[in-house]
Amino acid sequence: VSSVDPARARAENPHSCRARVHTETTMAFSIAASPRLGLERSLRQADGRKVARQTGRSACVVRASAEESKLWLPKSEVNYDIRAQQGKGPPPMVMERFQGVASQLMSQRIIRLGGAVDDDSCNLIVAQLLWLDAMDPKKDITIYVNSPGGSVTAGMAVFDTMRHVRPDVSTVCVGLAASMGAFLLSAGQQGKRYSMPNSRIMIHQPLGGAQGQAADIEIQANEIMHHKSTLNGYIAEFCGKPLDVVMEDTDRDFFMSAAEAKEYGLVDHVIDNPTEIAAKASGIPMYAGDNL
Repeated sequence: VSSVDPARARAENPHSCRARVHTETTMAFSIAASPRLGLERSLRQADGRKVARQTGRSACVVRASAEESKLWLPKSEVNYDIRAQQGKGPPPMVMERFQGVASQLMSQRIIRLGGAVDDDSCNLIVAQLLWLDAMDPKKDITIYVNSPGGSVTAGMAVFDTMRHVRPDVSTVCVGLAASMGAFLLSAGQQGKRYSMPNSRIMIHQPLGGAQGQAADIEIQANEIMHHKSTLNGYIAEFCGKPLDVVMEDTDRDFFMSAAEAKEYGLVDHVIDNPTEIAAKASGIPMYAGDNL
């Protein structure tokens, strides 16, 4: 912004003073008037004379106010990033820390199945299983299950991958393993399926619905019956129970405690003392005189 005195400029050249004053104060006006017109609109304003006439202020007054205010920054710019994150999930810092924890667990060959069993979570678990299998095919993988269940087809993708990879896949129930979550819990390696003492396990028949023409409903019903027979057959294999017993138990929601799930055959151990179980599995006595 120029500091030319308008009176002096008019005395030197009365014909060009007005044009020069308005031209030199165009940017100054756009800065000073931005609180009223908006920053973008004022920056696009090319004719200072027209803007001065609309606001009822002379060019010299506009230039003086601009010199006093110097540069004006909109206050909303400071909080823009904060407002942009509202309603879009956890902040990036929280997600970064969570991903860091998940990476540390992966380095210990631990996979987390938390929340609903859906395509997104199961695709991630499948990728983690394949990666850990490639890194070390002889070291066990542990999956911690805390899930209310979900998609049967997504869960079967994880189940098939658990059987496909070379390492033994151990499962641990923390919190709740229901529906497809209970199925994946019981699908772990025999002898390496665990549950925390206060966990709950629930099995039942598949849920679903269909609408449309009668033929379409029949197709969907046959698909659900296929999943029901497949899941019941696998559960009978995992638990060592007759198929008709499993079909009767899964006809309605069947909740079990950790001890009851162990008796039923869904898990092999209840972890009352993780250190003691680990010591027994390793064959190293914890205390003097222990006979393992």
